[in-house]
Amino acid sequence: MTSASIPSSRWPKRATVLVLCFLATFVCFLDRVNMSVAVIAMQREFGWSESTKGLVLASFFVGYLIFQVPSGRLASRFGGRYVMAAAIIWWSLFTMLTPLAAMISLPLLLLVRAGMGLGEAATFPAAYNLGARWFPPAERSRFVGVLLSGIPVGTLFALMTTGTIVRAWNWPVVFYLFGSIGIILALVWIALIRNSPAEHPGISAAERDLLEQGGAAVRGVKVTPWRKLLSQPAVWALIFNHFCCNWILYVLLTWLPSYFTQVQHLSLINAGLFSAAPWLTMVICGNVATAAADALIKRGSDVTLVRKAFQVAALAGAAVALLLVRGVTDPGHAMALMCVALGALGMSWAGFSPNHLEIAPEHADVLVGLSNTAGSLPGAIGVAITGWLVDRTGSFDTPFFASACIAGAGAVVWLALSTARKLDL
Repeated sequence: MTSASIPSSRWPKRATVLVLCFLATFVCFLDRVNMSVAVIAMQREFGWSESTKGLVLASFFVGYLIFQVPSGRLASRFGGRYVMAAAIIWWSLFTMLTPLAAMISLPLLLLVRAGMGLGEAATFPAAYNLGARWFPPAERSRFVGVLLSGIPVGTLFALMTTGTIVRAWNWPVVFYLFGSIGIILALVWIALIRNSPAEHPGISAAERDLLEQGGAAVRGVKVTPWRKLLSQPAVWALIFNHFCCNWILYVLLTWLPSYFTQVQHLSLINAGLFSAAPWLTMVICGNVATAAADALIKRGSDVTLVRKAFQVAALAGAAVALLLVRGVTDPGHAMALMCVALGALGMSWAGFSPNHLEIAPEHADVLVGLSNTAGSLPGAIGVAITGWLVDRTGSFDTPFFASACIAGAGAVVWLALSTARKLDL
């Protein structure tokens, strides 16, 4: 039996881990993105200025940024099972507290949104903690691909449903409903997930042996070797590439509907439809890329070469599409290029995204917390800089050019410094 084969007699337990990690990411972005739609109705009700609205949207990232590394340490200490369950309950409760906080005062609302960010900060460190323990090297690309699929799928679902719920029942219902979904998910999570194969009472002997032979089960809690970790060029290449990929991700996540309405002159409904296609393309391309990467690795391809190829292709493809879309006046042509941009970016799921599990599997939870700290910065500064550039130039050409340059820089750094070899820590 190879490390990639799955026992055919029963549903493998790591498949349950995979599905629930996807659902955790899905609900994470469902609760994050719903505010971007609900805030329009909230602004009308409370008479907020554009600056106040921006403050409300940005407050989430305060908690999200500061708790990335601490949540990684918690996952390393207590395991992904408990940290993820606590995180889901935490951010779901803060989601449901949002309407009450908004009705009491703006400062309380900002505090609640920052508190929600604290909870969501643990999502990826906890998930990567489980990925290192439940998935052998030849399955890690697909684990990451399915996990990250929750980002565009959750985003799409929130964008498509929040407006309808607000129109039918008013904006507070969005937070009550989506928060309740998170509580239910947390109960299912704690019932079905275990920190490692060795702790799962229902796992088959065949699957346990397969994972142990495949090198999936990382055991024990280890002290993070910060000095060694931060002295590795490959770690900095990973951190920088997380920043570069998320710059494009957050800029398009926030500004794509505005681009289609302001530049392509589409209605809000059509802008939403045109904005949805690139995210669907990302889901498809990301999962195709991760399946292809795992297939190449199983056939004996050099893992470092595979990671370099997919990451450089992702950033180069996104950069070229963003350069070509400047000056395009046909909505169909613009949508096609945005599909290329986000579809190419999805290939990074087979590039830098699984690299945490390869270069430092015992510390993947802490490392993803560290790199996602850098990856969260574009949510605060990249989105704001894009708005400033659009105001100053009257066009999206300059921010798209800037994003393409950042992507190019990431590709060069990754090509020069990255490795999939386990680091000597």
